[in-house]
Amino acid sequence: MLQWYKVDKTSFYERNQIYEVEAGRIRVCIVQYEQGWKAFSRKCPHAGASFVTGWCEGEELVCSYHRHRFNLNTGKGCPGQGDFITIYPTKVENNDLYVGIEKSNSFFGKWFQ
Repeated sequence: MLQWYKVDKTSFYERNQIYEVEAGRIRVCIVQYEQGWKAFSRKCPHAGASFVTGWCEGEELVCSYHRHRFNLNTGKGCPGQGDFITIYPTKVENNDLYVGIEKSNSFFGKWFQ
């Protein structure tokens, strides 16, 4: 089940700038680019670098550390990378940005909610 978490007013964020925010108990990165708002994993799976210093080129997120690229729609890394990032759904209501996080159905997920 998807749980929506309010991040903040969309006007607080500059276009094409990557930010790290809290959505529920998870920290994620967000960016507003040509295609709209995206929320995604906060660290590159290749070397663990923060995406906050990265940038977008078209529909790709580029990690500033080793220049690994990820599709902002699918999360898949470029061919040959063999890695991916998690993409979280977003929505805007009354100029507020929301990020959707899947609620855990496991025993521990229910216990620690």
